[in-house]
Amino acid sequence: MQINVLEYFERGALSRCPDKTAVIDADQTYTFAEIERLAKNCAAAIIKRVSTVNQPVAVFLPKSAQTIVADLAILFSGNCYSNLDTKSPPHRLKSILQMLGTELIITSQSLAATLLHLDVPQAQLLLIETAVKDEGILERNRSGSRLERVIDTDPVCIIHTSGSTGVPKGVALTHRGTIDFMDWVFERLSLNGSEIIGSLSPFFFDIYTLELFLCLAKGSTLVIIPEQHSAFPAKLVEFMAANSISFIFWVPTVMVNIANQDLLKSSKLSCLRKVFFAGEVFPTKHLNYWRRHIPGAMFVNLYGPIEITVDCTYFIVDRDFNDDEKLPIGFPCRNTDILILNERNQLAEVDEPGELCVRGSSLALGYWNNPERTAQAFVQNPVNPHYPELIYRTGDLVSRNSRGEIIFIGRKDFQIKHLGYRIELGEIEHAVLKIGGIRNGCIVYDQAKKQIILFFESKDDMSSGFIREQLSTFLPKYMLPTVFHRLEQLPRNPNGKIDRQQLASFSN
Repeated sequence: MQINVLEYFERGALSRCPDKTAVIDADQTYTFAEIERLAKNCAAAIIKRVSTVNQPVAVFLPKSAQTIVADLAILFSGNCYSNLDTKSPPHRLKSILQMLGTELIITSQSLAATLLHLDVPQAQLLLIETAVKDEGILERNRSGSRLERVIDTDPVCIIHTSGSTGVPKGVALTHRGTIDFMDWVFERLSLNGSEIIGSLSPFFFDIYTLELFLCLAKGSTLVIIPEQHSAFPAKLVEFMAANSISFIFWVPTVMVNIANQDLLKSSKLSCLRKVFFAGEVFPTKHLNYWRRHIPGAMFVNLYGPIEITVDCTYFIVDRDFNDDEKLPIGFPCRNTDILILNERNQLAEVDEPGELCVRGSSLALGYWNNPERTAQAFVQNPVNPHYPELIYRTGDLVSRNSRGEIIFIGRKDFQIKHLGYRIELGEIEHAVLKIGGIRNGCIVYDQAKKQIILFFESKDDMSSGFIREQLSTFLPKYMLPTVFHRLEQLPRNPNGKIDRQQLASFSN
């Protein structure tokens, strides 16, 4: 029985292929043996500074091989890592650090000043450049007894997500949940170590969990894609071809941009064998473009909020869909149960909308140092009166079709009442993407003015009358936007998703 995620590394790549390239970061490469040596040296330095186990250790580093080393070092020390966004506004970063209550922050010489300006004590910082050196090699034997104290329900990492109150939430995920999910991924989605991973998402996002442990367990090579390439899709496709990327797990927005620019028409991405996507709806029209140009690849739609270990449902795209059809989010991952609860807290019937709720070992422990918010989101299963059993209420509206597939409808908080009608904003967005020339769109509702507002990307300007005329083919009059804003590019948050909060503030 596996208890600790480190066993993936020790029994996996480190045992079977220690001299294989583990990580490619710009012009530097690291083998699995080198990653272990650096991580254990750093772990020794952590052990000198953190006296017990299961404590949060923050990592304030840019996306790099150094971050991977730091995360492994924290795990070797018996603690849990929390990767932070180095581009966070100071007030947000300070709020996160206060909530974490960490004794130690691993950072670099170049970034230390940022933390010191936030009044973080110098003694709380551990410089990665110093920590990976061999001075602490004699301390390594101390890590063994510490790891014996870590059990599978202990935290492995803390991932931060936006909070409705304006204060970020730290979601604590467990070793057990991570092992459960990764074991299923390896088996069901046929991941075997031959993958060359094109890592595009930030390391403070949950996609990193799958990338990291696929690398460590199976011996896949993780290629860190330069951050600037995400803003230049042509460069991104060129980089993928040059590095023979065979596996990607991305937020769809970047893939939509590649489709909009028709960049796969002349590209040579025949090496791409598996395409996973999650985080937001992938418009079917754009997915069909990818499938036409890379017909030999497996496409998998994964779904899951941060509060679930990576993802809780999946759909292998195994049949054709029309451009205007909704793509299912599919079926529960193994050892995860999905409850669709209607407004009466009863299990919904086929095709009846309801809130997607999750039970199982994939659930997070809750929000770090925030018991009140945890109690609001992680609640007793209302259909089980017999014993304590927590479920997580996602706030997402879904239904289950006659095939047994789960269909995403939208957010409960994206459901509005306008002119007496209940409207899903996602349904309007879906219709917007049917209009030729519109590359992307986002709907925001101004409650005070009772206005449906469309923000859209297009190469050429479009009149509001033209857009309304086109939408009237698909939508009733009461669902048509009344305010239109054309943008060169919709704003994105650090995870690559459309920043709806920024658009909402813009509309005001």
